[in-house]
Amino acid sequence: MELDRDEMGKVVNRLKRAQGQLAGVLRMIDEGRDCEDVVTQLAAVSRALDRAGFAIIATGMKQCLTEPDAKDTLDVARLEKLFLSLA
Repeated sequence: MELDRDEMGKVVNRLKRAQGQLAGVLRMIDEGRDCEDVVTQLAAVSRALDRAGFAIIATGMKQCLTEPDAKDTLDVARLEKLFLSLA
């Protein structure tokens, strides 16, 4: 299934923020920053990536519901597998 580019705009923005956060984590490590600060920022990156993944899956689910006869839609089992891969 091909995802709607318009709906993916927010996801792309979230991923770009996560990319910036990850660069910040790498910088923090290079600078020898406190372990707690590094882990806190790393957790924020992880949450941002999880949310992006869930948003992508939610968009796919929405498309499957609104376009049930489309050739490339994901079936329920595949969507469930994708969802659980993020858990």
